[in-house]
Amino acid sequence: MRPTRYARIGGALYLVIIVAGIVGPLLTREHLIVPGDAAATAHNIAASPQLWRIGIAANVVMQLCDVPVMLILFLLLSPVNRNVALLTILFNIVQTATLVANQLTLVAAQLASADQPALTQLAIQTYAYGEALGLVFFGFTLLGEGFLIRHSGYLPWILGLLVQIAGVSYVINSFLLLVAPDLANHLATIVILVPAFVAELSLALWLLLKGVDASKWESRVRSNGPSYGAFSGSEAGTP
Repeated sequence: MRPTRYARIGGALYLVIIVAGIVGPLLTREHLIVPGDAAATAHNIAASPQLWRIGIAANVVMQLCDVPVMLILFLLLSPVNRNVALLTILFNIVQTATLVANQLTLVAAQLASADQPALTQLAIQTYAYGEALGLVFFGFTLLGEGFLIRHSGYLPWILGLLVQIAGVSYVINSFLLLVAPDLANHLATIVILVPAFVAELSLALWLLLKGVDASKWESRVRSNGPSYGAFSGSEAGTP
């Protein structure tokens, strides 16, 4: 395994996730949804079905990229603590599966937009709650990843701390949305958007531009014994 090469692939895919997650909704759903006006929202979706579908496709691209990213991060971080890395990837799998299934609510919103604006609005609201449920699991994913990064020795500990702060932010905001949605809407920018954006962008850019300290990573792999033999070898230190 060549850890730096895998790290750069993971960083590039993570950037795709970030860009799709920010730009996708801004260019698609944000243009069509009219807050507080179900009829206008349904009319806009019915009038621009292709734009709505592009928004769904952007979400699917994010989740497709998430699969190799979670595997790459598992391979890079499992030498620190294999059990924590396994728990982290399990949280990530649940998050991704939840968000993939949640795309069906956006499909339902479009199908109902022609003549059932109330159902369209209900589907859009359901999507928001489904996303919150998925992000609870993603918050715990980031808590685990941040722990492993902080204790790795081959990635900056401050990066791990930022990732863990983002994880706490996701968990708090998602639970608030479930139990106190008005408060969640007011705190979204402070609690989730800023810490999550800073942490995830920092992690993606570090993996893409810097990778990992290959010699320290290889030393960790060797110290874990034969069970990590498939990850070690003469190529491990090769960028």
